[in-house]
Amino acid sequence: MYVTAIFSAVFAFIFLKLSFNVIELRKLHKVPFGHADVDLLEGAIRAHANFSEYVPMGLILMGTLEFNGAPSFGVAVLGAFLVLGRYFHAKSMKRDGLDFEHRVTGMKFTLVGMALLALSNVVWIAYVFVASAKFASIH
Repeated sequence: MYVTAIFSAVFAFIFLKLSFNVIELRKLHKVPFGHADVDLLEGAIRAHANFSEYVPMGLILMGTLEFNGAPSFGVAVLGAFLVLGRYFHAKSMKRDGLDFEHRVTGMKFTLVGMALLALSNVVWIAYVFVASAKFASIH
């Protein structure tokens, strides 16, 4: 599962960056827990949490699709939707004040990527079953 492995690494690096953003703001504002009504810190925490909420399911969908033999290029294209989505969303939350346009763009890419991955899993498995049934009926 080479494609999923590469995307997992990319997501891990983004996750680390989001983690360091939270740590940096906690140190700067001396906030050990919560966000203490510091808007930038609250945004960084939510960007980190939102990433944690969406990426695991995306990677599971990518991994199952790739594991079941779907073309690597297709899995990579769908994974790119998730990377773009998570990038734009995280970028929107980091700025002073919410960049709503980037946030919406990020969620669109994320949700379209997730929907396409889910649909691709269903379609691919149906294709594999039909192809194997046809092959079995010939022999």
